[in-house]
Order: sequence, then structure tokens, then C-alpha cells
Amino acid sequence: MRFSDFNDAPSDDANAVLSACVHIPSWINTLCQQRPYPSREVLFDSAKQQTQNWSWNDIHAALATHPRIGEKKAKQQLTEREEKFSDSEQSGVKQDQYTQQALLEGNMAYEQKFGFIFLIKAAGLSSDDMLNALQQRLNHDLETEKNIVHQQLAAIALLRLSQGIEP
Repeated sequence: MRFSDFNDAPSDDANAVLSACVHIPSWINTLCQQRPYPSREVLFDSAKQQTQNWSWNDIHAALATHPRIGEKKAKQQLTEREEKFSDSEQSGVKQDQYTQQALLEGNMAYEQKFGFIFLIKAAGLSSDDMLNALQQRLNHDLETEKNIVHQQLAAIALLRLSQGIEP
């Protein structure tokens, strides 16, 4: 959607664009209500600022809309736009048997330890980068990992917003 169209769009259409970025209702509602934005940069600054207000409950609920690294399906049904974002972001994941098995085992160990999926901004990363990050992050404590997940989810949301709102 073009930036000018986003500013003028009915709330339902603007909400749909923002929902494809991240499923955090307070973020979506705030950004939608603040329209019109004087520039795309102001929109992105506001979006970034609003990510700082996310609670862990918001983040935990939003994780259900993200597939595990190496998988195509999330726990919840994704929209076509969300599936395209996810496929594009995970394009660096090798589909060989070793990588798939290592990611599966790493994801299971991570979920068992922390109680939520391993989340990383996968865009631009190789399978090896993601596996290394997963293995390193398994050594973190819960609070450290929650902070990292917050940062990663915010980065994903802002990336998707930049792809979803064209100049």
C-alpha cells in the first residue's frame, strides 16, 4: 500500500496492513489512530517508539503468528501477506535434511527451556547464522531471552511495515 493510501484508508484496511506486521492490537490501534502522518519517516518513528510499550503478554500472544525457523506454518492461520513476509524472511534457510533436523531439535530445546518459540529476524541470515544464534541463545536466562525476543519481534514488525507501506 502506498503511504498516501495508508493515511487515507478506512480503519479496517489500515488495520489489515498493520496486522500483517505484528499481531499486537495496542500497536495497531495506536498507529491507526494517529493517522494521518506528515511523512513516512514520522510513521516509522512512531511505530518504533510504540514497540517499546509492548508488554510480555503482547509479545507472547504475537509469537503464535510466527512459524518456527525452518517451518512454513504458524500455530495460527496467517493471511496471504503474512505468509509472503515469512517466506521472504526465511528464504536463507536451507532445506537439506541436516539443517532441518538441527533446527527442529534446537527449536524443541528452546521451547522446552523458555516456553515460547525461538524468534529471530531471519531476513538476510543464512541457515548457519540462525543455527548459531539459536545455539548461543539457549545459554541465556529467561529475562535475557525475553528482551531479545522483544527486540527481534520489533525488528520484524518494522521490516514488514517498511515493505508494506511504500513511498
